[in-house]
Amino acid sequence: MKKILISALLFLGAGHMAAKDDGYQFRTVKSIPVTSVKDQASTGTCWCFATTSFMEAELLRMGKGEHDLSEMFIVRQKYINQADDNFLRRGNGNMGEGSLSHTWMNAYRQVGIVPEEVYHGINYDSERHNHREMAMFVKAIADVAMNDKHRSTEYYKILNSVFDTYLGTLPQSFTYQGKTYTPQSFASSLGLNMDDYVEITSFSHKPFYQPFSLEVPDNWEHALQYNVPLDEMMEVIDHALNKGYTVCWDGDVSERGFSHSNGVAIIPETQKVDDLSGTDRARWENLTPQQRQEEAYKFKAPCPEVHVTQELRQLGYEHFVTTDDHLMHITGIVTDQNGTKYYVTKNSWGEGSNDMGGYLNMSESYVRGKTIYVMLHKDALPTQLRKKLGI
Repeated sequence: MKKILISALLFLGAGHMAAKDDGYQFRTVKSIPVTSVKDQASTGTCWCFATTSFMEAELLRMGKGEHDLSEMFIVRQKYINQADDNFLRRGNGNMGEGSLSHTWMNAYRQVGIVPEEVYHGINYDSERHNHREMAMFVKAIADVAMNDKHRSTEYYKILNSVFDTYLGTLPQSFTYQGKTYTPQSFASSLGLNMDDYVEITSFSHKPFYQPFSLEVPDNWEHALQYNVPLDEMMEVIDHALNKGYTVCWDGDVSERGFSHSNGVAIIPETQKVDDLSGTDRARWENLTPQQRQEEAYKFKAPCPEVHVTQELRQLGYEHFVTTDDHLMHITGIVTDQNGTKYYVTKNSWGEGSNDMGGYLNMSESYVRGKTIYVMLHKDALPTQLRKKLGI
């Protein structure tokens, strides 16, 4: 009940439809080239799809050409790292499917990367990704090692056999665009340096301009995020986009203000709160066609939004209203007919998931209130802030 009341007062709202004559009319301010929208399907791997999309955009920015990198190659290594972490934490680690951007970077450092065409990660009877059964097997195997207080050679063989069964065997070498690579040599050929990327957040319970480890379950590697005031975090996003750098975004999408189905995320000044359960995608899939029409009708035009201050943002975080739900990829800026700024956001629910080809526009108010952290290239940081952070 506390969450419902605080959400109603401060943060929650409803999504909007894609641009129509009587609805939202968006004008492009900045648009950065990125690769096509992918579909994470029935998996909790948004962290990997968003970060992979971000890295593919980095390759475009660096003049390395367009590449479709394998998400599941990274996901497989993440599960192995996660099982090891869980073992050393006496079974108290996070064995869920979620993670954050740095998990992608850590796995990349360890095992490299391969193209999607080399390792698509579906070795079972399905056209789409589905990790439900595989994740249960991984958890069961991890529990055996923890209960036995020992990781045997057979343990790793069994764990890897599960991944071989569901995701496919790992390639030792492969040919791509006329050249032969290993996963490590292919990663080297791309020229991506994982040390170039930083995670930025903004919460007042920790000192500003110093790094700290975000207290969210998916930060199971306890990586550090640089903490800056809210206005400066927003400046970071704007500065990066205007310089041609995209931004990987992690935040809360379980609010009524987030409506991927209608292509907009906002925080209206007033909004009736009638359903706070689940995610936008889950809610939408459970609606009847008539209910979907009614839902869309509610959001047919721009409306005034909450001005999110540092205090309101912190209140949402400390009352567990603002939660770590989902990672996406910010690729540009638009404004509506009232001049309100929105951030063009590439989701990983497939091109056909809404009328905007799998994208949505998150309002400035929404990003101020619902961002957990952003990840970007350190060269995209404003010069003065980079000096303050010692980067």
